[in-house]
Amino acid sequence: MALSIGKVIGIFLFQSDIMYTEKEITEMGYQPAPENYFTGQALLKTYVNPDEKTNAYIGEVLFKPKTRTKWHTHASNQILLVREGGCYYQEEGKPVQKIKAGDFVNIMPEVKHWHGASPDGIMIHTAIGLNAEKGLVNWMEPVSDEAYNGK
Repeated sequence: MALSIGKVIGIFLFQSDIMYTEKEITEMGYQPAPENYFTGQALLKTYVNPDEKTNAYIGEVLFKPKTRTKWHTHASNQILLVREGGCYYQEEGKPVQKIKAGDFVNIMPEVKHWHGASPDGIMIHTAIGLNAEKGLVNWMEPVSDEAYNGK
């Protein structure tokens, strides 16, 4: 099975309808994410970069409404912990899934997928990339509006 969805209980407590000003977002330490990996506007906060001692990546991504990644794969598992808002997630050839705050997705290696915010508000997730020595992300083509809308 390529997808595991679970509930994170007692770790993250966030309201899904919170909206932030641009100033608040900047003050939280987010930086603009590389535009060539997203459709729409995403902001990134990196907690752990892989090095000779830590073989993982941990970061937080804030997606503005309708923003999504391009299609991509990972050489190892990627774990997404949805902290706030609604997350759209899709694996190639499968329907779009709606993942809510407090849930997580364990994405298996080499599964082509994308993820992003619902049209209704921002989405924040923590992304954990394991076994970084294998490579972190293989970026591909943009997600069409039709695919984003589940058509």
